[in-house]
Amino acid sequence: MSQGSGAGPSEPVWVLDDHRTAAADQAIAIAERLDAPFRRLPLSWNWLGPAAWFSRGGSLLGLSHAGRGVEEPTWLDRGTPLAALTTAGGPALVLSSGFRAAAVALWLKERMGAHVVQCQGPVLGAARFDLLVLPEDRPAPAAVPVLRVLGAPGRVSPLVLLQAGEAWRERLAHLPRPLVTLVVGGGRFGPDLSPALAHGLGRRVARLAAARGGAVLALTGPTTGAEATEALAAGLGPVMSLLHRHGEPGADPILGFLGLADAVVITADAADTLVWACAGAGAVFVALPELAGRRERRLIESLLAASQIRRLGADLAPWPRPRLDESGRVALEITRRFRLG
Repeated sequence: MSQGSGAGPSEPVWVLDDHRTAAADQAIAIAERLDAPFRRLPLSWNWLGPAAWFSRGGSLLGLSHAGRGVEEPTWLDRGTPLAALTTAGGPALVLSSGFRAAAVALWLKERMGAHVVQCQGPVLGAARFDLLVLPEDRPAPAAVPVLRVLGAPGRVSPLVLLQAGEAWRERLAHLPRPLVTLVVGGGRFGPDLSPALAHGLGRRVARLAAARGGAVLALTGPTTGAEATEALAAGLGPVMSLLHRHGEPGADPILGFLGLADAVVITADAADTLVWACAGAGAVFVALPELAGRRERRLIESLLAASQIRRLGADLAPWPRPRLDESGRVALEITRRFRLG
């Protein structure tokens, strides 16, 4: 099984963790699914960080130093100079995500001969990587192998949703099935969702759930707004429901609600949550397409084309589809391609 940053330098996989960008979560999520131990190396940057990518052989430019006179940056997890790590037996594979981490990964490849798997671009100089993990709509050069994914590989897997659902099952046992989870985001051009849209969506989902004798588990987000939240609650009035308002005390129930759902309805602005929902067993529907921006529209079209989701219509009937597990799929391909484990 995988290990975290407390492991020594002999691990076959190194994961570059650029903590200033959420993109690093992709590399970390994939590493956690590999059947091989890994070492997580946090990256700390100064203002020169964006310039690192212009070096053809990779670069450490912009990595913060431990102090004056130190020639190599210090990895924050163990306080071990990079120069010492590179002479202690390097990794077989480096996983990176994002532009700055890519430069460090190529530096390690140049000096240690490790294979490099890069998530989320970059296209510039991409031929130097051994494998690119890219969304369906991202352009890629012909000179390097590319593994296409639906959305970003993440830590929400079928197993995670199953466990989260079991943790909530007893607390929600009083609600009739089927359970319809409704995730409501916010407005596209402002911080708040239109109360009229929220009320109309609540009424529509309530009607669909009531037609099957079920209940609704609803959640709002940080940009839903107070007025839209109350309008949503009013729209859900005709059906038995539980509404978790954003900011309420206690643990966020979203993974539990998704794990228990027989059907899921999510507004189009919350496209990343659509990917999470596809790891569950319930049918997944997208609502209010007018809320989606350009990136969300591209992701939604990819999920529709793969039959992972459908547009919200006149019923919540399920259809056959495999649970989405892109981190697991990528990890299997990496293991096969680079003979890890």
